Amino acid sequence: MITNTELEQKGNAFPSRIISFSKDVDRLDFATENDVALQITILRDGLLRFRYSTTGRFANDFSYAITKHASIGYNQLDIEEKEDCYSITTTKIICEVSKKGLKIKIYDRADGTLINEDELGFHWEESYEFGGDIVKMSKVSHDGESYFGLGDKPGHLNLKGKRFENWVTDSYAYGKDTDPIYKTIPFYTGLHNKKAYGIFFDNTFRSYFDFAQERRFVTSFWAQGGEMNYYFIYGPKMTDVVEYYTDLTGKPDLPPLWALGFHQCKWSYYPESKVKEVTAKFRELKIPCDAIYLDIDYMEGFRCFTWNKDYFPDPKRMVKELEEDGFKTVAIIDPGIKIDKNYWVYKEGLEKDYFCKRADGPYIKGKVWPGECYFPDFTNPEVREWWSGLFKELIEDIGVKGIWNDMNEPAVMEVPNKTFPHDVRHDYDGNPCSHRKAHNIYGMQMARATYQGVKKFSHPKRPFVITRAAYSGTQRYTSTWTGDNVANWEHLWIANVQVQRLAMSGFSFAGSDIGGFAEQPHGELYARWIQLATFHPFFRVHSSGDHGDQEPWTFDEDITDIVRKFIELRYQLLPYLYTAFWDYTERGVPLIKSLVMYDQEDVNTHYRIDEFIFGNSILACPVLEPNARGRRMYVPRGKWYNYWTDELVAGGKEMWVDADIDSMPVFIKEGAIIPKYPVQQHVGEKKIEEITLEVYYKKGKEDSQFFEDAHDGYDYTKGRFCLRSFKLTGRKNQLIIQQHKEGSFDGDCKNLKLQIHGLPFEIKTIQLDNETKSLEHLQINGCLTMIIDENFTELDLSGENGE
Repeated sequence: MITNTELEQKGNAFPSRIISFSKDVDRLDFATENDVALQITILRDGLLRFRYSTTGRFANDFSYAITKHASIGYNQLDIEEKEDCYSITTTKIICEVSKKGLKIKIYDRADGTLINEDELGFHWEESYEFGGDIVKMSKVSHDGESYFGLGDKPGHLNLKGKRFENWVTDSYAYGKDTDPIYKTIPFYTGLHNKKAYGIFFDNTFRSYFDFAQERRFVTSFWAQGGEMNYYFIYGPKMTDVVEYYTDLTGKPDLPPLWALGFHQCKWSYYPESKVKEVTAKFRELKIPCDAIYLDIDYMEGFRCFTWNKDYFPDPKRMVKELEEDGFKTVAIIDPGIKIDKNYWVYKEGLEKDYFCKRADGPYIKGKVWPGECYFPDFTNPEVREWWSGLFKELIEDIGVKGIWNDMNEPAVMEVPNKTFPHDVRHDYDGNPCSHRKAHNIYGMQMARATYQGVKKFSHPKRPFVITRAAYSGTQRYTSTWTGDNVANWEHLWIANVQVQRLAMSGFSFAGSDIGGFAEQPHGELYARWIQLATFHPFFRVHSSGDHGDQEPWTFDEDITDIVRKFIELRYQLLPYLYTAFWDYTERGVPLIKSLVMYDQEDVNTHYRIDEFIFGNSILACPVLEPNARGRRMYVPRGKWYNYWTDELVAGGKEMWVDADIDSMPVFIKEGAIIPKYPVQQHVGEKKIEEITLEVYYKKGKEDSQFFEDAHDGYDYTKGRFCLRSFKLTGRKNQLIIQQHKEGSFDGDCKNLKLQIHGLPFEIKTIQLDNETKSLEHLQINGCLTMIIDENFTELDLSGENGE
């Protein structure tokens, strides 16, 4: 708790006056009379690291969050000593360090706007129970300032006026505003005077954030141990802040395309006949699906890396047959290893001393699904290497295509705090520590070890991993979902907010348990959830076996048809989503953008929750209430085409949108070119020789991209990709589309089918690469359609205004 009262400040200590300053290339060191040290590192022109010590020296500099591949470098660095401060200037910001107390002020260099300033600034309190410091930072919260981020918090998108705790926690059937839950991402974006900045507090101890809840004009963050070590990231665009943060903590690899398809999961599908029954029904009803999941019941007594041979007598054959029918098999693996002297994984871990221990020496023992278990210390690189090797049989020999890490908070049953005691010891990559420090990164390091194993044994194909627990940087290794939610309308709202928040926290490859994990949805809720999740990067139904079935055909025929319609839409949009994912892996651009991220200068977006941008050009808004035949929604500034009707609407205002049970509000940005595939029952089912480009007319200019490669493997990293850049130019009587291609990938596509929406004139002439074409090339099927060679460079449609 951080307050400004006399009572609360009694235990706090503060830096005193600066007595020395030194510079070492990009690092600036300040020391005070009372041995407080401040180290400022300039990483980029708008990215500074602040690191404080209360003893005059720093511990070993180590972080699981920061990637070695982060972009580092700046264009200017000037230091000026003034009467009351040191002034640090880069091309983007000016940072002032007060000589009295080390308080920080940061300004936009271009216009002198104050971006961020310390209130009490850095202060600390000795931790008598554990030793070390409770480290604290408080900053001024300006009138009208908003805050966003912190991962999967299930509350309002705007964090202003709220307080949060970061302690990774198994939270079965959590509700709105439950805190903490499964992930710790101590990064937020502040927005004030239309300028955005980010703060990443890289401290893995239990931490807290207060966004002007306790004191109206103060925001603060603190941790129960470790260093005050945070990064300041200046945009001024929110997208820039998130991109820089994602670059700092690591961008993921491109997933295989099948991982972006529809996935079906349940606790649990067994025996083999049940798995085959479910997958056969998908094909019979022609509902596309790419992955089927095996929960803990596929194992022998819930022992990881084993198979129950009564349920699955020949897993290799089964997995092969499923793959022949277009289904990838994904299997669950938990961290708890059953204490069983006849269990080979347990025996290996015991012999190699790879399990976590209590402070006094015995192994930490906890009850999970198999009963009493020991737990690998994933913070030990030797243990991670061993764990990675355990996947050989599952992945390389049997042919499982993905691994699902669950219970890795770590969750422990039948104990008050649901996890390890504080005194458990960890290697922490050669920086030994207690569980107080390692708890929040335990699941991350399990996901890392899993990723390394799946990647090794999947080669030359790409790995697919999913995790429940995470810390900043986990997006480098894995996708995620939002945990054990509930089948109710509130959780549909929560799922929408959580996935948006994860995307603005650098973790875009995310989704929810469609329909709810706990309890049972009715058909309307299930259909509305499928509609929302069609526009989420990770697209999976998952439910508890305790509450009935949750396959697309569980409800009536009308619901099945609606679900099929939206899953088919997802498969049509796969090239669009894949292109957005490529942009995410290259630049850190979020796959989903909340309206505030899309247009931060429009203050109407700062508290919008429901609407979001999928990729760069699709506006989606789920229906979140029962019995609705439409809803009011905010359409952002600009012009947008209703996806279902082609009606062009002007944004910047709220409007009613019709959306009966078989629809949801979806709009396309004018000028966009959206690539589409034909509907497939699974990725790779069809040889795609013709790709559709949905072209939405705009008077003006708009750029779009379409990325293609082999959809798996690593040839794309060697130039074997095809990146099509489209430039659309619309005039009163003319539409020009130009294409530029990069890369050496040559796929099956021979033709592009252009479907042109909203053209305001009648076409009189067609020129394709400077050759005049007959008007017979045009077809009218609801919209103008023409088929052209995929290698075209310029298409010019001209005519007279149709009015």
